[in-house]
Amino acid sequence: MRTLIKGLEVNYEVIGEGKPLLILHGWGSNSERWQKVGELLAERGVKVIIPDLPGFGNSQRPSMAWDLDDYCEFIQEFIKLLNLEKFYLLGHSFGGALAVKCSLKFPEKIDKLFLVSAACFRRKVIKKRFFCIIVKVLKIFSFLPGYQSIRKGFYKFIIRKSDYLNTEGIMKDIYLKIIKEDLSGILSQVQIPTIIIWGEKDDVTKIKEARLIN
Repeated sequence: MRTLIKGLEVNYEVIGEGKPLLILHGWGSNSERWQKVGELLAERGVKVIIPDLPGFGNSQRPSMAWDLDDYCEFIQEFIKLLNLEKFYLLGHSFGGALAVKCSLKFPEKIDKLFLVSAACFRRKVIKKRFFCIIVKVLKIFSFLPGYQSIRKGFYKFIIRKSDYLNTEGIMKDIYLKIIKEDLSGILSQVQIPTIIIWGEKDDVTKIKEARLIN
């Protein structure tokens, strides 16, 4: 399905009938990757709604660099369009951080919150800031022959694996905004019943972060 929100063409999937569950995917993901989960939940009487967040999947990219608050405003417009009065909200990784923001923005809409490996903490602030500075410095040398190879080699050396490597255009600026946000100061404000789901061997969002959220 497709619709227009905040001037952007947005793709989303609706699977099944019953109590609505809104799923917010992680960075670099999309609705298609949650299709199988949606089908399994639909068999149990859940209406699963999965948007491709702006800039991902088949949804249009924002023209400016969004932060979590911008994405939260998008979700608010999305649920209004779908006439969702009360629903369950599940967020994975980046989508988990977004789900936390949404739970504070419009708590009256959310019956229960599910956080799956939610990226809520930015504990390595110095490293993140250093990374952001280096990105800007590298752009100065973009005129050099073989710049793209040098840039990719640097990122692989410094961060080994990063969503930034697979991000293009305005999404790079959005990524740099998102990784600066730390939600540790607002987690205690979440009053909605919350279920925390984590992988014990998750090497991106460590299991200790689940304990901190709890």
